[in-house]
Order: sequence, then C-alpha cells, then structure tokens
Amino acid sequence: MTSESTRRYLRIAATPITLLLLLALVGVAFFFGWKGLTAPMPGDVVPPCVPTDVGKTLTTKSVSVNVINGGYTRGLAGDVGKQLTAKGFNVTDVGNTEDRVKQTVIVGVAKDSPEVKLVAAFFPKSAIQEDATKVDHSVTVKVGTTYGGFNAKAPTSLPVTGPVCLPAPSASPTPTPGSPSPSTPSASPSATS
Repeated sequence: MTSESTRRYLRIAATPITLLLLLALVGVAFFFGWKGLTAPMPGDVVPPCVPTDVGKTLTTKSVSVNVINGGYTRGLAGDVGKQLTAKGFNVTDVGNTEDRVKQTVIVGVAKDSPEVKLVAAFFPKSAIQEDATKVDHSVTVKVGTTYGGFNAKAPTSLPVTGPVCLPAPSASPTPTPGSPSPSTPSASPSATS
C-alpha cells in the first residue's frame, strides 16, 4: 500500500466512524434527557413537628386535621370538615380517596398522642391507626361507608403535661381580616404643605 492509498482508506473509514460516534453521543444525550424528563418530581418534604408549650391543655385550635372521604356518601368529607372547623380545629385539607373505608379511621403518629386523642373523641366507633411517617403530628380523619357520626359534645380541650409536638407554622401566614397584606403598604398620613 502506498501512502496515497492509505490516506484514501483512512478518509473512507473515518467518515462512518465519526458518524457512529456522533450518533452514540446523541443517543446518550437523549437517554439522560428522557430519564430526567420522566423522573418523578420530588415529593413535598413534610417538616417535622415543633415542640410547643400549650400550657396545661391542648385545644382544638392547635390541631391540624385532614379529612378524607373513603365512602360513597357525596360531600361527607366536606361536611365533617365543616363540623371540625366549627369546633375550632385547623382543617387543612378535605378530599376523596379511591381507597374504600368502612369504619371511620383516625390516623396519627401514635395512638397515645394528645392530638390523636382529642380528634378521636369527636368520632364514636372510630379506629385509630398509627402512621410513623406523620412526623408533623397532623391528624387525618378517614370517613367511610359506615360513618358513625360526629360527637358534637366531645371536649374541645385535653389536659397535657409539658410541651406538645404540633405542626410547624406555615412559611406564608394567612392574613387575618383587617390586617394589611405584605404586598399592600399600610396607609400612613402624608405631610401636606
């Protein structure tokens, strides 16, 4: 082989090799791009509870509750949420679930947690389910097909000793009626000449 034929052979061989390398590079880029695009979004991180000094009694206003309808009665979770709100609970979410629930279930971090006991008193014939992942100490009420009713005469406070672990306050507080919102400057008297 002469040097001229060697160069020609290298040129002929280099073109397909270059195209294959570029195609491989595009394939790798597509793979990682697709993997990143279809990856599940990171879930919301639930902040752990904050030990809170509530004095000698835990009241309903300090307890955060979610209400989920796992039965067939339309609007049941909303009705229960309204009843809990009327008793002073902080109802943070109301919704439905595809998981069918027969008996009312109170879900909390532990059966003996004061917030779980306080909520459970409002639901006769309910079962208590422990869920160690509820690190924020919120309580979930799952109402179902054999909803046992709401005990409106249940106490709205529970004696406690020491601090109680409660959900951390939200980062964006809800403005109270009559208070200026953070984006609205408060009116101040202006000097006139």
